[in-house]
Amino acid sequence: MSQALRFREILMLARRDGRVSVEGLAAHFGVTLQTVRRDLNQLADQGKLQRIHGGGLLPSTVANIGYEDRQDLNEAAKATSARRCAQDIPNGGSLFLNIGTTTEAVARALLAHRDIMVLTNNLNVANILVDNPSCEIIVVGGLLRRADGGLVGTITTQAIQQFKFDLAVISCSALDEDGDMLDFDIQEVGVSQTILKQARRSFLVADHSKFRRRAPARIGSLSQLDSFYTDRRLAPPLDAACQSWGTSLCVTEADASRSRAPT
Repeated sequence: MSQALRFREILMLARRDGRVSVEGLAAHFGVTLQTVRRDLNQLADQGKLQRIHGGGLLPSTVANIGYEDRQDLNEAAKATSARRCAQDIPNGGSLFLNIGTTTEAVARALLAHRDIMVLTNNLNVANILVDNPSCEIIVVGGLLRRADGGLVGTITTQAIQQFKFDLAVISCSALDEDGDMLDFDIQEVGVSQTILKQARRSFLVADHSKFRRRAPARIGSLSQLDSFYTDRRLAPPLDAACQSWGTSLCVTEADASRSRAPT
């Protein structure tokens, strides 16, 4: 079977079953695991599938993928961008980390930081930072989203408004080509907007998979941010827009020259 025919059938199976696995597709087509992985990676590059550990999912425009799948999605890229972001977070300051597996990666990168205060509406972030004895942790209240340990809603927003922190480090579910940060949960969007309002400076950390996704609710624009940390270069129009906005871009690809500060 040609690759084009495999692609069509892989997408058909994904629409039917919700997800596909590398091993299942290899058995279905009678090809090697390496061939299936290559097919899935190419479909992901085309924006037709969301690549996860061991398989793929159809990208959704109205609902986020599950928390465990998000943990596996581009895990290495998240960790690299998170470590680079953490290098720009000074000791002795206060910061907010919001909901997301990417901000959880940032929390891991902060375990050696000294004398910091971290506010969060993410129970997973709080549990990670327990291992840093030099970090004061404040968990803002709200409605618990059991699927991923996030706290959202009016109570969360009101709690955040009681603080003014040095830095907000946020993630998002999708990034539109015009630089709009997007998410799936309307309540979470309201919380993220409040976080940005209460921060003196703000960073976004998001891997390249967010460039290919679509979500219905707008958080805000990259123009509101001081820095954006990611693992792939932006499309030239968006790169130019960030430069005009004064949004510093840090790209953690092997070629460090691809990172730049605004001129």
